Amino acid sequence: MSKCMVSPSVLAADFANIQRDIEMLNSSEADYIHIDIMDGVFVPNISFGFPVTQAINKHAKKPLDFHLMIENADKYLEECVKSGAEIITVHFEACDHLHRTIHAIKELGAKAGVALNPHTPVHVLEDIIADLDLVLIMSVNPGFGGQAFIPQTYAKLKKLKSIAEKVNPGLLIEVDGGVTTENAAQLHQSGANLLVAGSFVFKSSDPVQTIKSLKNV
Repeated sequence: MSKCMVSPSVLAADFANIQRDIEMLNSSEADYIHIDIMDGVFVPNISFGFPVTQAINKHAKKPLDFHLMIENADKYLEECVKSGAEIITVHFEACDHLHRTIHAIKELGAKAGVALNPHTPVHVLEDIIADLDLVLIMSVNPGFGGQAFIPQTYAKLKKLKSIAEKVNPGLLIEVDGGVTTENAAQLHQSGANLLVAGSFVFKSSDPVQTIKSLKNV
């Protein structure tokens, strides 16, 4: 089985030393840098805005993986691309016209992803999965870092992989929330090929080694 890719979430970085933390990720084996945008409406928390994402982009040498936990994502797609987004993921639960949003992302030159909250079944994506570059399975309720992993995630990943293999075998299957070296191997075996980890990476004593360990589960 090929190595898993890793996308460390800068939500857990030290914002007083953001350049230092981004340079650490540049020097690591991370494949992407995960950027969580929250609006305090779709999720009960607010993260950072585009001045911060532009600062991250200025220093980042890894591609940026934007996760929009917001209402009205369509209004901000262009700003994401201006901030260096290579992937833009919107939430199924927040998009009234998902097909239109996905194609708007692609027209801007980014890869398009859809995220599912823990309570949302994967079959809702069957009619659109062939158009997607990525599906993000949330393994915690979105909005706050450091939550406990929801075990039902493994079954969801297996179902998603089985649907994708028929119509979109190159699909990136990302999982976000409570990812550690304890569950990474099982997540990978269940179908995930891209792991998001925030506090597990940034709060570890050696983040570069932690990223390497996640890739080599």
